[in-house]
Amino acid sequence: MIDKFMLGIGASVALTLAGLTTAVSAKVEGDTITLGSSISLTGKYATNGLHTQRGYDYAVDVINSSGGVKVGGKTYKLDVKYYDDESTPARGAQLAERLIQQDGIEFMLGPYSSGMTKAIAPVSEKFGVPMVEAEGASRSLFTQGYKYLFAVLSTSEQYLSTAIELAAQASSDPSSVRVAMAFESDPFSMDVRAGVVDAINKYGMKTIIDDQLPADLSDMSTTLTKVKALKPDILIVSGHSKGAATAARQINEMKVNVPMIAMTHCEAAKVQEKFPKAANGFLCPTQWVETLSKSDPMFGTASDWNTGFKKAHPSYSSVPYQSAQASAAVYVFKEAFEAANSFDQDTVRDAISAVEMETFYGDIKFSDAGNNIAKPMFMRQIDSTGNYSLVESAKDMTFPRNVSY
Repeated sequence: MIDKFMLGIGASVALTLAGLTTAVSAKVEGDTITLGSSISLTGKYATNGLHTQRGYDYAVDVINSSGGVKVGGKTYKLDVKYYDDESTPARGAQLAERLIQQDGIEFMLGPYSSGMTKAIAPVSEKFGVPMVEAEGASRSLFTQGYKYLFAVLSTSEQYLSTAIELAAQASSDPSSVRVAMAFESDPFSMDVRAGVVDAINKYGMKTIIDDQLPADLSDMSTTLTKVKALKPDILIVSGHSKGAATAARQINEMKVNVPMIAMTHCEAAKVQEKFPKAANGFLCPTQWVETLSKSDPMFGTASDWNTGFKKAHPSYSSVPYQSAQASAAVYVFKEAFEAANSFDQDTVRDAISAVEMETFYGDIKFSDAGNNIAKPMFMRQIDSTGNYSLVESAKDMTFPRNVSY
């Protein structure tokens, strides 16, 4: 596993190894099933790319140590061959084709982000290679008629619309609520925005700032200057991990105080650790919570998976949901291989399509379009101690968010 080489060495060296390390035979040979993934280990998505890779590798280790995958009366181990797509869609598509055409990969795990998945999905579709992905949530991925693409996560229009619902519940007059928004221009964040706009329109709220984050996600001071001047009731931000880290840092530096602040990728960016004062009261959507009352025979409960993953990666104080859903994607492949009792790609594709199971990550059932229709999103709020608390309604929320700088 590439991830094993990362322990105890510098991050830059680790990322280089991730792009160059060669796995075992890159197809079903001997007693090994090798899955392939083009994944972001450098570039703006590197943080979440690493979270994803670790989730894949943890699942592989658990499945292999629990007896592997049984097909046709034989037991197989899993492995993953990675290439670093450098957070660049064109590079991701090129590497996906390399995995399939040159390395002989017959089954794919997805990349990180909707944009990268959007670039790679046509490649796996072209060659009839089943791909189970965990990190591409854009609903536009599931309107293309793909037959070989399956996603374990909830779609992105659901991510921050709940924050608007909570703002409406917390206000005596929802139509008076004033909203500021700042979004990355990638497919994921644009879908998140669409869900927010639908919710704003539902309640007749007023949008007073509607900004696009800069492409490199390194500065949102222009938006925050407007926020300080116009004093919105809620600030909504979506820009993956780098955007969340930038937002939290500059909210802290510029001493921005808004009654409600909601943003994606809080856990992945570790805002509760890096910017504890600013992050107090942040609302953070999540695909998964470790207190979820779901379980499966492989990983146990959500809490069991969380404990095991933290033991394997003790640097995490709060495990990002990206790692959990990555493990769930690998588990889907195990179940599909065994249900198909075959490595024929179309037979496995049909078995994936028929998957209906409870896992530590939640229920998984795919629609005809390939998205998971059995699992909701969740909203959590960061408290003054840096812990995340589940918010099911406005009464569970600290409002207004009150931070004295």
